[in-house]
Amino acid sequence: MTTKTKDPGVPAGYDPSQFPAFAVTVDVVILTISGGRLQVLLVRRGVPPFEAMWAIPGGFKRPAETLDEAAKRELAEETGVSGASLLTQFGAYGDPGRDPRMNVVTVAYFAVLREVGGIAAGTDAAAAALIPVSDALNGKIELAFDHAKILRDAVERVRVDLDLTGMAIAFVGSKFTLAELRAVYEAVWKVGFDAANFRRSVITEQGWVIPTGRRAQPGSTGGKPAELYRAGRMWRYGSPIRRSQPNGRRKGDS
Repeated sequence: MTTKTKDPGVPAGYDPSQFPAFAVTVDVVILTISGGRLQVLLVRRGVPPFEAMWAIPGGFKRPAETLDEAAKRELAEETGVSGASLLTQFGAYGDPGRDPRMNVVTVAYFAVLREVGGIAAGTDAAAAALIPVSDALNGKIELAFDHAKILRDAVERVRVDLDLTGMAIAFVGSKFTLAELRAVYEAVWKVGFDAANFRRSVITEQGWVIPTGRRAQPGSTGGKPAELYRAGRMWRYGSPIRRSQPNGRRKGDS
């Protein structure tokens, strides 16, 4: 004898039309260090609303895709950037009126990359470029929708994660100089570190950084090329540099 299972479908008497419909979008904040400054990948909108304004890459989630799939697709379609495999959700935004077209809830992601190459605007983006975060947050560049708030939240999340996790390594890649590593903390936290003190903090017996035996390419000014390091095992547990350390000095937006 077989037992009839209960239909897991729509319950009897349930009317979805009694609830207001809304759309779901994804927005992707891509951050990198370039020229010693924290930069964000933005697109210039090619269609209304907010046509010609700069915005965070993103768009509507399709019915048959997951949020993660939508984030990766929109990033690739609008900017040409792919391989952002470390996308992390950090917030959702659904204030009434945030999108003049309709009721829209957006799920925000961020990722940090050593380099953002192959940028090319596509779909409804008229342009795509790296923009200094400070320009986007101090009003020099006005962002569409509520993207200034989303970017501000993403940057603060990265500042916290830089303090508590090994995120700094994502900015510099598999091989790096100590100056490159120091530039990450300085750009994200807006501080300046004494080079000698910074070196003592990361070159320890705990194995934060490990010499590769190789050196960086010679610079245009000559001199001995800097030594290259790789990340040690300790980055799994946090960071050798803390935001509250006294040897950092605050500096203004650059």
